[in-house]
Amino acid sequence: MTNKQARAPANALWGGRFEAASDDLMERINASIGFDQRLYAQDIAGSKAHAAMLAECGIISNQDGDAIAQGLDTIQGEIEAGTFEFKTALEDIHMNVEARLAELIGEPAGRLHTARSRNDQVATDLKLWVREALDRLDDALKALQAALIAQAEAHTDTIMPGFTHLQTAQPVTFGHHMLAYVEMFGRDRGRVRDARARMNESPLGAAALAGTSFPIDRAMTAKALGFERPTANSLDTVADRDFALEYLGLAAIAAVHLSRFADEIVIWSTAPFAFVSLSDAFSTGSSIMPQKRNPDAAELVRAKSGRIIGALSGLLVVLKGLPLAYSKDMQEDKEPIFDAADTLELMLAAMAGMVGDLSLSPEAMRVAAAGGFSTATDLADWLVRGPGLPFREAHHVTGRIVKLAEERGCGLEALDLKAMQDVDPRITEEVFEVLSVEKSVASRTSLGGTAPKNVKAAAAAAKERFL
Repeated sequence: MTNKQARAPANALWGGRFEAASDDLMERINASIGFDQRLYAQDIAGSKAHAAMLAECGIISNQDGDAIAQGLDTIQGEIEAGTFEFKTALEDIHMNVEARLAELIGEPAGRLHTARSRNDQVATDLKLWVREALDRLDDALKALQAALIAQAEAHTDTIMPGFTHLQTAQPVTFGHHMLAYVEMFGRDRGRVRDARARMNESPLGAAALAGTSFPIDRAMTAKALGFERPTANSLDTVADRDFALEYLGLAAIAAVHLSRFADEIVIWSTAPFAFVSLSDAFSTGSSIMPQKRNPDAAELVRAKSGRIIGALSGLLVVLKGLPLAYSKDMQEDKEPIFDAADTLELMLAAMAGMVGDLSLSPEAMRVAAAGGFSTATDLADWLVRGPGLPFREAHHVTGRIVKLAEERGCGLEALDLKAMQDVDPRITEEVFEVLSVEKSVASRTSLGGTAPKNVKAAAAAAKERFL
């Protein structure tokens, strides 16, 4: 017998087939307790539901069922008090709990694992954890929407430039811009609800992959754990990590939305724009340039989106080549989910804080909105409504007038009537009624448009829909 074989006995929980201990490297690569201890509450809840069901079905005695439940409560108390000793040699949260249960109550602990496997156990634990993460995510998204709606209500008529290609396009209101993100995050919340409904099936009782010969009641454990129903196919159950992929997928989309908004805050807070500023609470300074106020919170939100996108990509790669049913590769599902959830919740909290903290410079925004010939479309629309030009002809005429204003170094509203009539004699004095940014935004009254009265109504409607 080698020194490695003599070092320790085989794992007491699964060592019947094995005589020798694992190599140190095998123990290190195999163990997940360093991160899956976060599943302790879900693991204990699943075990309590399983034990109660075993007792109800007469598979174990009521006395053993009670002892198991009491022992599990004790273990949860120890973990939450910080006195529980997690052991790497026991691999994961399941074995650590079961081993401690055996220390506490003796033989009945060995009956807990009747009619289940770590395969269905871990699927249950992780699904319960992800379900709770979805509930937290929905709350965080709702809080961000509330902050955005508050800004929209405060700035229903604050004019700013709207951009396409990051070039001045048409004037909009800041409130309208805020409500655009309310809609984005509303879709994120819809994905949360969809994913939660789809994953609300209990894996417990699928056992290793084929189900069990014991007369278990899977509907009972599903109900006890708040699931709507048990899963339908045992093979699929232990192989399935769609719920994890869906969480990471919707998290990645939400992170992209946050990143886009963060990028706008970074741009708006630069000196050339000077649309907004963040207080000291969400800014940092420079170690060498005393004048600097850096929007680091926004920059970090922008950067952290990559971690979540990477987590999704990583788990897709882990799963893409796995045959049914369970493979140890699937142990790699937890760390990316935990990290993505922690990261996204921090990003959302930081963004909600920044939205509430934003200080606007309405005059700078209004001046920028008036630049870049932003009311050119209003001129073209007037040519259609007034003189009755086809829009394509009106577009061409407006383009020539814009070129004239550009050559003269002035805005459209500063051109004299004769200069415009030299381009097209059908233009009348009435054209000046549509060339101000205020008139432009006020005219955009179509459903979903930026007119201040629209924004006010949309903000009220968003409160009803989302808060």
